[in-house]
Amino acid sequence: MTALPQTAFLDEHRLRLPIAGMTCASCVRRVEKALLATPGVQSASVNLASESAELILDREVAPATLVAALEKAGYHSRTEQLELAIIGMSCASCVGRVEKALAGLPGVLSASVNLAAEQARVEVLAGNQDAASLVEAIRRAGYDAVPLSAEREDDSQRREREQLVLKRAFWLAAVLTLPVFVLEMGAHFVPGMHHWLEQTLGRPLNWGVQFVLTSLVLFGPGLRFLQKGLPALVRGAPDMNSLVALGTLAAWGFSVVATFAGHWLPAGSRHVYYEAAAVIVTLILLGRYLEARAKGRTGEAIARLLSLQVKTARVRRGEEWREVPLAEVRVGDRVQVRPGERIPVDGRVLEGSSYVDESMLTGEPVPVAKQAGDEVVGGTVNKNGALGFEAVKVGADTLLAQIIRMVEQAQGAKLPIQALVDRVTAVFVPVVMTVAVLTFLVWLWLGPEPALTFALVNGVAVLIIACPCAMGLATPTSIMVGTGRAADMGILFRKGQALQSLREASVIALDKTGTLTRGRPELTDLLMRPGFDEAEVLALVAAVERQSEHPIAEAIVRAAEERGLALVEPQGFEALPGLGVSAMVAGRRLQVGADRYLTQLGLSLDEVSEAAAALASAGKSPLYVVVDGRLAAVMAVADPIKEGTPEAIAALHRLGLKVAMITGDNRRTAEAIAAELGIDEVVAEVMPDGKVAALQALRARFGAVAFVGDGINDAPALAEAEVGIAIGTGTDIAIEAAEVVLMGGDLRAVPNALAISRATLRNIRQNLFWAFAYNASLIPLAAGALYPALGLLLSPMVAAGAMALSSVFVVGNALRLKRVKL
Repeated sequence: MTALPQTAFLDEHRLRLPIAGMTCASCVRRVEKALLATPGVQSASVNLASESAELILDREVAPATLVAALEKAGYHSRTEQLELAIIGMSCASCVGRVEKALAGLPGVLSASVNLAAEQARVEVLAGNQDAASLVEAIRRAGYDAVPLSAEREDDSQRREREQLVLKRAFWLAAVLTLPVFVLEMGAHFVPGMHHWLEQTLGRPLNWGVQFVLTSLVLFGPGLRFLQKGLPALVRGAPDMNSLVALGTLAAWGFSVVATFAGHWLPAGSRHVYYEAAAVIVTLILLGRYLEARAKGRTGEAIARLLSLQVKTARVRRGEEWREVPLAEVRVGDRVQVRPGERIPVDGRVLEGSSYVDESMLTGEPVPVAKQAGDEVVGGTVNKNGALGFEAVKVGADTLLAQIIRMVEQAQGAKLPIQALVDRVTAVFVPVVMTVAVLTFLVWLWLGPEPALTFALVNGVAVLIIACPCAMGLATPTSIMVGTGRAADMGILFRKGQALQSLREASVIALDKTGTLTRGRPELTDLLMRPGFDEAEVLALVAAVERQSEHPIAEAIVRAAEERGLALVEPQGFEALPGLGVSAMVAGRRLQVGADRYLTQLGLSLDEVSEAAAALASAGKSPLYVVVDGRLAAVMAVADPIKEGTPEAIAALHRLGLKVAMITGDNRRTAEAIAAELGIDEVVAEVMPDGKVAALQALRARFGAVAFVGDGINDAPALAEAEVGIAIGTGTDIAIEAAEVVLMGGDLRAVPNALAISRATLRNIRQNLFWAFAYNASLIPLAAGALYPALGLLLSPMVAAGAMALSSVFVVGNALRLKRVKL
């Protein structure tokens, strides 16, 4: 496998900013607005589900500046403290050099180096740097370092901790709310309970107990809503927390007045709604907890990839093998891996042979044979033999680290379909608050007695029911689960936008060599003329072709070597561009080339024309061998079709797509291969610089084009297509130009990628429909639109439960993508 280039995944002006405190779509909009207003920020894509922002900077921007902008908007970032022992410092200038090297890394907030203790303490934005990258930066500055401790909490641990906090808050709120609910609502369910409460507790004590318990709920577990919602309201940027805070404080405040200053209220309106305030907080906490549990599962793909990284490696130090932390492995180190162990870093095998399971990266289940000279990838599993290899890439440069970064970036992407959500949520919360105020005023003016009570209940119900949590989660959760499912199958979306654009493709254009075929021609036929010996002729031809670097020549030489034929050194080798080659071998004159070469030599092809035509019709390239001026043989070389290619093309047809092949081969050979595979369109005899024009012509005829290729000459076409899909076993340049990377060489991953794209977009539309339809239908109901005709009102408690259910439904629907059938 070719290691993917770091530049393909991590632009030097790209930064991942973790964000805490977001709760709904309006928060996303507010954070993006604050970040985009920061000088130097070119683009900002905020993801509510992953609680992070992907930033592209047009110049260096201090992370502290971004954190300050975030805090000004009412949110904050998460940081990590990493400690290192520094080796080799001798003076204050050393301290300055190390601090400068660390501070220059993306995401580093501060770096403090202590010369006396020979230690460094580094504060970084969570998820941007790890101990290995810090150690590497220090080594580039001319010193050495060893990780001391890492007060590092990975994303899964953080989510688990948040779930635990929410779980405890919910159960505390539930225990405090239950007595309030029973005291106030029990009379509606248990006959005679109202009179019993009046006789035993009396109204003042009953309401007093409810006041104490509800206050504990509101200013205990529910304090989080007030702490975030009220400041946002003061800043003129209300969010979901503001709606909850206003609704619960309104119900609680009205009840407090009724309890302790009832004479201030109009006659007939002295009621308490403690149970509404307490139940709203409890139900929303339950919804948050269930949502956090579900959101935790959306990031399982990243967690699985992180679990592939080993903690230590067995490295040769001097004359002995030592177990060292992964961060201490350097490029050039000798590393040893025993059977059954996971390979720690990318490297090149020096000794031993084994089979390596690469399925966790490529999705292909068959172990790959490895021996001296082969490349191995960190995170894969050594199956049955001991391997010794040289570390080639370590830390952030390893293929696994780059894949993790790529999946994170794709999961943080914002699709074009999200633009509708952004436009709505920009005004949604202010509009809801306006609707709530109007609801209160209309009921106060036109409602039946007690009008104040009706006005309060319906106004609070509107505030609670309209929280836009589901809108904010509709798109990012589906993207996270969809790209994670794809990563499990060895399909990596380098750009999340490709999820949408791939679905819109109407034609799939495929490069032939290395994509449809193995990219390694083989000698398939050797048809001898009378009077010539097959082994002798093959040895003569191979001796000549050994001087050529053409893939066809390599196939002929390989065939001769496999038969154990001895090859002598040719004399007077001459290559004739577009025709063939000639040389003297063992005193015999050899000329090998295409039919036009023989025509130029004045030789007739009549006796072999029928056999040559049959070979060409089968998609093979015929070559003619002339020995001492006589036609000696007709050879055929073909690039075998990859296993799975026919099945892949059939699957693309079932998805309703046109399939085109673009190749530099002659039309007859190309059409033979197309007929064998069932390809719809053939664009043959295309020079490398003509592939872009070929794609433009296909686009004009059929619409949006996705192009699949693997070579350096495919890079312009990959960039030209609406979606470029690179075969991961191809070249780094092709991979860098593509939006989607297939880690294995199996073309069946292309229809799988399309299926995931379509399933993800379908899932997003389901989520958006639910989120918008839910709010559009329930806000009028909460405002009391059905009361005049049917006498129906929506209780604030029911509104809170429905709001919580909406978010859980959206996340749960997104999680169905984990089981998408391909």
